[in-house]
Amino acid sequence: MIGLPAAATDTHAHIFEPTLMSVADARYVPDYAATLEQYLDMLTAHGVDRGVLVQPSFLGSDNSYLLSALAAAPARLRGVIVVSPEHVCSELSEGRVEDLHKAGVRGVRLNLIGQPLPDLSSPAWQSAAVTMAQHGWHLEIQAIGQQWLHLAPALRAWPGKLVIDHLGLPHSEYPEALRTVLELALLGHVWVKVSGPYRSSRQHAAMVFAELLEQGCAARLVFGSDWPFTRHEEHRFTDVLDWAQALAGDDLLRNMMTTNPASLLGWPAPSDDPASKPMLHL
Repeated sequence: MIGLPAAATDTHAHIFEPTLMSVADARYVPDYAATLEQYLDMLTAHGVDRGVLVQPSFLGSDNSYLLSALAAAPARLRGVIVVSPEHVCSELSEGRVEDLHKAGVRGVRLNLIGQPLPDLSSPAWQSAAVTMAQHGWHLEIQAIGQQWLHLAPALRAWPGKLVIDHLGLPHSEYPEALRTVLELALLGHVWVKVSGPYRSSRQHAAMVFAELLEQGCAARLVFGSDWPFTRHEEHRFTDVLDWAQALAGDDLLRNMMTTNPASLLGWPAPSDDPASKPMLHL
């Protein structure tokens, strides 16, 4: 039995349609639609008030579909965009970030799986980092293995919020990467998405989660459904929520879906204590 708190937030979902233009080097392009209407209906059916749309990697830096969705449901949605590595300065200029912030964008995602690592210490990225920090934006990283070791120096010094996707995609063959992710999570500006255990393994994801709790990181953990589970479409929202609840328990899950994401995203926190509100049981 799943109980969801009022003002619950899903911090990780994707929307797309087959007619959208995908990038030439995409690792995977779905042949089905995952539309805004479907996503909002799914949230409503499960008693979730808010969602965060993350630009899928196969759509590259054309964020127009995501931005149109934010405009259609501004009270319920926030967005995380992708920018072109060659145009960081222009796409994350002060004026552009201000406009995107008004549109509901709250972060930039780097999906680095199979990709060259950006030089986050470069002048372009450092300028963007300052601008993002001024608006409370976060930099969201999906990386794996040795990539974390190379990224770590720049991430430790990042001036704004950072988000580690999918618990850092832990794998037993990369013990040094696991230690690096856990060291980064100790930093006060680093947040972790509790999501996508099927993208690594449930065993390793559970191990990382337990370590994060032991390290005192509970206030910087957020839940993400990863809907519609691209490449793992056999999963369902309730499957992932059951998994997160089994790991966290009711009280921590409540925080992971209310106060924590409100803090990360600069979203108004629930006006009332979520613990005092009725729970929706599914």
